[in-house]
Amino acid sequence: MNTNCVSRWTSLGAVIAGLAVMSGAMGAHGIDSYLVKRYAGETREVTGVTVPAAQKYLADFKTASQYQLAHGLGLIVVGLLSGSGRRRALAVAGWSFLLGICLFCGSLYGLALTAHRLAAGARHAIGLTAATGGTLLIVGWFALAAAASPCGRSDEECHT
Repeated sequence: MNTNCVSRWTSLGAVIAGLAVMSGAMGAHGIDSYLVKRYAGETREVTGVTVPAAQKYLADFKTASQYQLAHGLGLIVVGLLSGSGRRRALAVAGWSFLLGICLFCGSLYGLALTAHRLAAGARHAIGLTAATGGTLLIVGWFALAAAASPCGRSDEECHT
């Protein structure tokens, strides 16, 4: 991969991680009152326990922020390794992380902020989108592991 690709993945990862810190701050310092107003009197079932909907969606928002940060850092690693060869595995890792962040984190953010106006079927469909995004995040980590693995490289490449 050329230097531009290295800097693109690294820059993109840094921007995504920075935005994750911002959304985490929102989740810790302000969105809770919005959610309490939006979901007043509503409940959801989580692991067989009925909880206030605001509590469930605040947890979802915070989960999205944490995953966005972790996978933004993963993108930075993809960028830093891009000069080492294994271009295909790194491209799979980078695109899987990026699409996974958009689908997984995006659907959790969206659900937390808009579930009060959605029918149960729409909420379920968004949940499936999150699952697809989560699968892509897993694929990204395995692709990154394959790219970083010394297996299949010559001894000279392993010692540099």
